[in-house]
Amino acid sequence: MLAKKRVVVGMSGGVDSSVTAALLKEAGFEVFGLAMELYSCDKPLTGGCCTPKDRLDARKVCEKLDLPFAIVDLRPAFRRHVLDYFAAEYAQGKTPLPCAPCNREVRFKALLEYADQKGAGWIATGHYARVQEGNILRARDLKKDQSYFLWGLEPEVVSRLRLPIGDYAKEEVRALAKKFGLPTSDKAESQDLCFVGNEDHARFLEEHYPAAARPAGDFVDETGNVLGRHHGLHAYTVGQRRRLGVSLGQRAYVTKLDPEKNEIVLGSKESLRAKGLIAKNPNWIAGRSLLPGPWSLVRIRSTHAGVPAQLEELGKTLQITFQTPQDAVTPGQAAVFYDADRLLGGAWIERAIH
Repeated sequence: MLAKKRVVVGMSGGVDSSVTAALLKEAGFEVFGLAMELYSCDKPLTGGCCTPKDRLDARKVCEKLDLPFAIVDLRPAFRRHVLDYFAAEYAQGKTPLPCAPCNREVRFKALLEYADQKGAGWIATGHYARVQEGNILRARDLKKDQSYFLWGLEPEVVSRLRLPIGDYAKEEVRALAKKFGLPTSDKAESQDLCFVGNEDHARFLEEHYPAAARPAGDFVDETGNVLGRHHGLHAYTVGQRRRLGVSLGQRAYVTKLDPEKNEIVLGSKESLRAKGLIAKNPNWIAGRSLLPGPWSLVRIRSTHAGVPAQLEELGKTLQITFQTPQDAVTPGQAAVFYDADRLLGGAWIERAIH
């Protein structure tokens, strides 16, 4: 029998998970803190998260709140489901979204397993999103919303999930951390990939996954004319316009990565616009019976506000048609679907439809 007033909190060592634990304890829950040892713990990083210092900060928070604390070693699973995937996607000319498989295959699985060991009915994290009646909703503060990264979770995970800070703005979370006297109240926020930190992701691949680091090749225009040389497909992404190293007399954007020819196509901002996309392997987090209707809100990257779109199933793929054309549809990212604020699911972007 799982205890309904017992919860395991994923402790990253940051202010958000720290306040999550404090709020749950204040609400009368028996709270267990669980930190996760991932790849980045193997070496010092500038920036990033999940470092030894972050685990130490998580421990200090649990000591301050008088909570049991444990660390679980997830390095093998993290390498298999996150790092290997990350490298494989870049090798195929795609731009990966490592937080999604990390959440589905590593972090939340570990939280559930530990919760079962402790007889806890709930798990919790410091994500900016909300859970109501078994559904994930966008955060009240849409500027901080992280529901985009949770589209791959399974319904049974969501049924045991609590996200206490989803009703707060970041400034309010900081204020709560000071109120609770947490040692992480003034800790800087990390925006980087946890295993890369402030380093360049291309350099990370070249050092750790040299087979995925593509050789130099040609920049070409949309008719195939050579414009210059690139440093390898793994160093670029669709929509990029900075650090291209070519001068064309006008702004140029990466519009396509072609792994077969080892070419990068450059074009105008107008050529980035797509009327839709093809996506594969959908996951309906709210249940298959809640397949989106004719018009749903679709987000194509974490910073995208979303656009109404029509969804059509084509076997194992989805064809998504935007109400208005969108810029920089990027293979390897996710198309994530909403009904108003409710997260319905998502799928992996295969290609744009122009």
